[in-house]
Amino acid sequence: MEDTSKYLIHADVTADGVVERSDVVGAIFGQTEGLLGDELDLRDLRQSGKVGRIDVEISSTSGQSHGQVTIATSLDKVETATLAASLETITRVGPCRADLEVREIEDVRAAKRKEVVDRAKELLRTGFDDSIMSSDEILAEVRQHVRVEDITEYEGLPAGPRVTDSDAIIVVEGRADVLTLLKYGIKNAIAVEGTSVPDAVAELTRHRTVTAFLDGDRGGDLILEELAQVGDIDYVAFAPADSSVEELDHHEVFAALRNKVPYETVSELNEPREAVAATDGSTTPAPLPTDDTAAPSTTTESERTATCESTVQPDATIDETDDVETTATSQPQPDAADSEPTQSDATAAESDADRGPETIYGHAAEVVRANTDRVRFLDADAERIDDADASDASKALAALEPVPTTVVLDDILDQRLLDLAADRGVNRIIARSLGQFTKRPTDVRIHAIDDVAEQRPDGE
Repeated sequence: MEDTSKYLIHADVTADGVVERSDVVGAIFGQTEGLLGDELDLRDLRQSGKVGRIDVEISSTSGQSHGQVTIATSLDKVETATLAASLETITRVGPCRADLEVREIEDVRAAKRKEVVDRAKELLRTGFDDSIMSSDEILAEVRQHVRVEDITEYEGLPAGPRVTDSDAIIVVEGRADVLTLLKYGIKNAIAVEGTSVPDAVAELTRHRTVTAFLDGDRGGDLILEELAQVGDIDYVAFAPADSSVEELDHHEVFAALRNKVPYETVSELNEPREAVAATDGSTTPAPLPTDDTAAPSTTTESERTATCESTVQPDATIDETDDVETTATSQPQPDAADSEPTQSDATAAESDADRGPETIYGHAAEVVRANTDRVRFLDADAERIDDADASDASKALAALEPVPTTVVLDDILDQRLLDLAADRGVNRIIARSLGQFTKRPTDVRIHAIDDVAEQRPDGE
């Protein structure tokens, strides 16, 4: 029947109670029996192979059941339409009052064309990355590939093309790290290729503003120690614990560079890597110096932040990051005492980190822009209620109490989740992209993340 069917009847079924698949199938056979005469009796058509298997998908939430029915037929157009119309005479499923509405009659050739399109999308994702790619994303991927091809050498060491003429450089461990930074538009990196720092790199550090950007492991600590002995370091940044620079994505690379600290603040510490990690609020803040001789950098925290944000833009487009470099601040040198953070500053910073995004757009950027494959549920004040895997969005929404006001989804919004959101009283859904809808509830506002980013209304 799968090979000879011409049409697929798609129908939506709702019941005022909890019903199962067998109840729906029984109602279809029982309530259409004898309605259209012997030639169009559903049981006879099923036995003769002119009607295929009746597929039913149904789920229950809040005491109501919602599902879809699909029936394949090899009848002609008129017979298929008549059979479809007969399904809408069903008024009960099991013991519950029910309603069945035919959504569409699909030509199987159109279904096959859809399979071709879906397979093409899958091949496109496999060839580039794991996300569904728009035209802009495809172009961005090509531009990034061009950047990777720009890798050069400096005194026989892997380097970005701007190392020779840039006032600031980033020292990393290996060739793969240089390639990763090139992919995200950072062209002024050079690799030491091992724990023994080459003389060429040591000499280069004496004439440039230097940021050591190292792996979050013991090897990174060793390279930092030797680099400090043979060269001059201005700033230090580390990948997250037990991660290497080459493994980081776009957001993690720029977050690590934003959180760099002056080398002087960690030069006397036994665990500089842990002290640098503490600056992002994920661990206990690095200890303050106990005397004037151990005072940290003469650059204040606000100046460091301003410098990092002015030179490394995490949300910049591909074209805007072509000449990203790490530069030193030219601000006047304040007293060491002025640069020491107060206890209230540290407490406020920790509180801000714990609170998370304060706007709906902030949550959307954190969940969708970061490619988390998660779904987040927010209340009316844009406060997080719960998170779940994007693949479990419908199940999580069905069981969630209280009902969320906003759903942020790092996935394609489909008809099933949209219908469930409407039934539960959700006001807004922000998704990675929007699927094809046969009906769109008027009381649920739906947006793709790119549309929200362009509009970005106040408070959202």
